[in-house]
Amino acid sequence: MNRRDFIQKAAMAGPAMGIVPTLYSGEERVADKVRLGFIGVGLRGRSHLEQALFRQDVEVNAICDIDPAAINASLDKIKKAGRKAPAVYGKGDEDFLNLVKRDDLDGILIATPWQWHVPMTLAAMRAGKYAAVEVSATVTLQESWDLVDTFEKTGSHCMILENVCYRRDVMAILRMVREGMFGEMTYAHCGYQHDLRAIKLNNGKSDGGVGVEFGEKGYSEAKWRTQHSVDRNGDIYPTHGLGPVAHWLDINRGNAFSYLTSTSTKSRGLHKYIVDHGSKDHPNAKVNFKLGDIVTTVIQCHNGENIVLIHDTNSPRPYSLAFRAQGTNGIWMNDGDSIYIEGVSPKEHTAEPDKAYLQKYDHPLWKKQAKEAESAGHGGIDYFVLRGFIESIKRKTAPPIDVYDAATWSAISPLSEQSIAKGSAPIEIPDFTRGKWKTNKRIFGRNDEY
Repeated sequence: MNRRDFIQKAAMAGPAMGIVPTLYSGEERVADKVRLGFIGVGLRGRSHLEQALFRQDVEVNAICDIDPAAINASLDKIKKAGRKAPAVYGKGDEDFLNLVKRDDLDGILIATPWQWHVPMTLAAMRAGKYAAVEVSATVTLQESWDLVDTFEKTGSHCMILENVCYRRDVMAILRMVREGMFGEMTYAHCGYQHDLRAIKLNNGKSDGGVGVEFGEKGYSEAKWRTQHSVDRNGDIYPTHGLGPVAHWLDINRGNAFSYLTSTSTKSRGLHKYIVDHGSKDHPNAKVNFKLGDIVTTVIQCHNGENIVLIHDTNSPRPYSLAFRAQGTNGIWMNDGDSIYIEGVSPKEHTAEPDKAYLQKYDHPLWKKQAKEAESAGHGGIDYFVLRGFIESIKRKTAPPIDVYDAATWSAISPLSEQSIAKGSAPIEIPDFTRGKWKTNKRIFGRNDEY
């Protein structure tokens, strides 16, 4: 039987064969439409919108934002793509509640300030929609439980849009880990090391122009993001580093986080930036930023591995997520693009360039769809994270990065704050799966499915 005949017969048989008709095989795909709504169409939301408009299997039926400029920019993108105009919601902070009630939406993408992530995601899930929420998914521990409890009550899925999980080198390392190239995994290092001073303290322009203002001025990220650096001391943005590492170590699927300890340096970077770009008499020079310049968190895993997680956004530095995968057979270090595999690397105790390994173990998703990903942001990875969400809706199955991942990875933020506040005391990490991690099977990174 050829592939086309198989697909046709499977679609006719449907549930009797245990096959969902919307599955695809190889390069062929049933042309079902996925109907999406977008809550939050600022710069990040419009990036997702743009990717959705590239796809012929997606309809954009509704958008929501309280910023008229964001709405107009989105409508312009939709018109230029030759698509019909969507319904628009923007009449106050609660208008998203009207969007989620629509019966012409299968999934809703949420890209709004952090304090809105959980209320909007819960509303979408309670309305029976697939929800995709930007990082971090939650801010408080209770919010993580709210996501899990709502999923378990409604059955409506939630995916955290952690795009770094789809980074090409990270997925190649995932293949190497799963094929045993590093032996038994013992350690991972990761973080978010990104100089955000010009974003946290800009002049209110949406292009991130340099200044020393934050708060209510303008529509930049500083309007909401900087307040977290004023009020909180912990790893307030953990998932870019932690997501890929959690997949390497099978967290929530045969392994689990047990407890963490966190430490913080003094806070100097943002104050210095204000003084250097304004003056010591600038009003914001009086602001007391609680966030330490560098926050270091150590996580102990149930199966015996350690993870070191770094948050460093207030210092002058090059960008790095500081990935490191280490096991009984060798080590990969992202900084320096180096690898060493005992008995394989040509010189003992000496690292070699990782390029050949990354090419050899390139993930099937990238091998097959790198061309389609060319137009996407963040080096193509935004294509794959949206694709994963859309495919889960088509298949009517759990997304590759599910609600338990969203809850667990995001919870590191409030837990790290607790540890620092208690003098770097060990803090237990809740089991949001309620024991299901012991039998859960891998979702992410299986061949070319997601």
